[in-house]
Amino acid sequence: MNKKHFSGIISLVALICMSACTKKVEKKPIDPIEKIISEMTLEEKVGQMTNLTLATIANETDSVVVLDTAKLNDVIIKHHVGSIQNVLTHAYTLNEWHSIIEPIQKLTLEKTRHKIPFLYCIDAVHGANYVYEGIQFPHNIGMAATRNRSLVKECGAITAVQTRAAGIRYNFAPVLDVGRNQQWSRLGETFGEDTYLVTEMGVSAIRGFEGGDVSNPLHVAACMKHFVGYSAALNGKDRASANIPEIVLREHYLPSFRAAVNEGTHTLMVNSAEINGTPVHASKYLLTDVLRTELGFKGVVITDWLDIVKLQERHQVAETHKDAVLLAVNAGIDMCIVPFDFKFTEDLIALVKEGKISEKRIDESVRRILQLKKDLGLFEHPYLEQEAVDAFSKPSYTETALQAARESITLLKNSNGLLPLSEDKKVLLTGPYADALSELHGAWSYSWQGNKEELYPDSLNTLAEIFKKDSPATCLFDLSAWSKANEWNKNVLFKSAKSADVIVICAGEAAYAETPGNIPDLAFDSTQTYIIKELAKTGKPIVLILLEGRPRIIREIEPYCSAIVLAYWPGSQGAQAIYDVIYGKYNPSGKLPYTYPRYSGTLITYDHKLLDEAVEIAEPYKYSYEFDPQYPFGHGLSYTTFAYSPIKISEDTLSGTDSLKVSVTIINTGVREGQEVVELYTRDVVASITPCVKRLRRFDKVNLMPGESKTIDFILSKADLAFVNEKLETVTEPGSFEIMISDQKVTLYYK
Repeated sequence: MNKKHFSGIISLVALICMSACTKKVEKKPIDPIEKIISEMTLEEKVGQMTNLTLATIANETDSVVVLDTAKLNDVIIKHHVGSIQNVLTHAYTLNEWHSIIEPIQKLTLEKTRHKIPFLYCIDAVHGANYVYEGIQFPHNIGMAATRNRSLVKECGAITAVQTRAAGIRYNFAPVLDVGRNQQWSRLGETFGEDTYLVTEMGVSAIRGFEGGDVSNPLHVAACMKHFVGYSAALNGKDRASANIPEIVLREHYLPSFRAAVNEGTHTLMVNSAEINGTPVHASKYLLTDVLRTELGFKGVVITDWLDIVKLQERHQVAETHKDAVLLAVNAGIDMCIVPFDFKFTEDLIALVKEGKISEKRIDESVRRILQLKKDLGLFEHPYLEQEAVDAFSKPSYTETALQAARESITLLKNSNGLLPLSEDKKVLLTGPYADALSELHGAWSYSWQGNKEELYPDSLNTLAEIFKKDSPATCLFDLSAWSKANEWNKNVLFKSAKSADVIVICAGEAAYAETPGNIPDLAFDSTQTYIIKELAKTGKPIVLILLEGRPRIIREIEPYCSAIVLAYWPGSQGAQAIYDVIYGKYNPSGKLPYTYPRYSGTLITYDHKLLDEAVEIAEPYKYSYEFDPQYPFGHGLSYTTFAYSPIKISEDTLSGTDSLKVSVTIINTGVREGQEVVELYTRDVVASITPCVKRLRRFDKVNLMPGESKTIDFILSKADLAFVNEKLETVTEPGSFEIMISDQKVTLYYK
């Protein structure tokens, strides 16, 4: 080879190498979020992880909120705080919200170095409950009674519109805790005791809130809460410890969160309590290994109120607040609801500088927070969105709230067909809550506890006001007589009762939220019990309207009541809905989302183990079985009747990954139009882990005219027969399974 030829080859090789090198160093477009993070100081990053309450930047004078300029500058400019939440004492009008949020955003965008928009957060748990004139729907427990997924989604979508119209884009809802202790003070915020029901309703609510695109000005970011096992308190009190075997955790408490993660929910709030001795806020196993690695959650993990502080003060797993911050951040916390000071900020900065927490770990959280803000459209449209404001008020919202309240109402008892009442009946309306708005709304209604009657808008009606308007024949009593047993005017009340045909009593429990709602047992109010028994002596039939967030024990008064109507916390249109049901303008269709207990000492769910029913008699040695709640899960009467055909299954054997069709025909055998909830349960006849007596696997709701029939089809696969075994595997074991719908039953075999 001559030198000239060799030189040419070298040049060609060099050219190829240069070309390859050029391709290698081609730069990809820099992600805007990564660019911001790369330019942020540690202090700015930690500020994004800090969430404060409105009280840190505002004061209230004569119910008017005024931003404190000095405090605002300290929070936003000096400490770089990226999100604010809550109210000072009560709800605000749309204009008041705008006057709070817009100046904060303006300061953030004009005076901060990176102009990262700030984010406002709120608890809009049953409608836009912190916005005056916002619609308030039934609480989740009532929505679960509707068994209507599309209605839950629609209520969620309206909540999102009205919340975003206020300038708020992040909603701390829905509660995905499975309410398996009926005494728990937050039961009313749950979708009930069944894992499948909670999952279906929870995902429906998320779809309503987020709408598949949270940048849309008609939607908000949802927050699935409270991960995980929060509702399983041993003593039934809020924020109390729980002992949950891993099998139970995965069988009952984890599935709703898994489904919400798969749905793409943007944020998650952590359980304030502890499980098996470990506070969840300090559990790297739950917040990182399970949530991030196993479930694949990509969004923002936020603490609950003051819960890093509580690692030191209440759980006592940290000697100092700084130690608590170390535990929580290393466990997997992204954002801390501090909410009053800068202790979290200062301690976290110090921990990074000391090398105890890596800045890479901080970057992970900031990246998720900035992504949330980007997804919400805050970078492109940080200010008020007129489209949301224009959509704030529509007549259809009120109609939806009324329909939700109607469908939630559950008729527990109706002896001799007392209900519906005919309009010519003379009715005495009485009871402690007949002329109250607080007990119609319950928790989180214009104030945290929902118990400030003076805060409710004049546009809302109590049950007494609806009766006065729609039933002139109704005789009303001085409702203050129910305050104390020794103060009620028996003679006046008896005189009114004797002139009436029917006594309607609106009773239950006063409004409450969270820890203030803790009670030692589920006993019904003693004063109410006494007066109801006394009224029964008049011989007039009694209709009992129950307003309550959880089932209070009515064993003593149930025999004295001819009809019992459970309205839960029905919201803004609750009074009208109750009236409509009582007078037959709407045929009730609600089904209990929990087992209504007969005794405070026997709190048991419908999907218990057979052993929970067993009563052993030593001599002669034998077992008997007893499960006798006041009313079972799924109970709810109608003004019409329904009959079910025998169940048909497409195959009597289910194999491998195949599926089969389960069909049943339902017919309205009564004389009124009505809705019926068709529920499919299964029972594993024999399993390696003791099976539940039955489990809800499917439900559907059908409306039928008198004489009309409809066939309902359900598709089942092996996943619907599965359970968590001793190895913590979700398995379906070969064997026989019973399928139950109403009073019908059929057996299939899985192989």
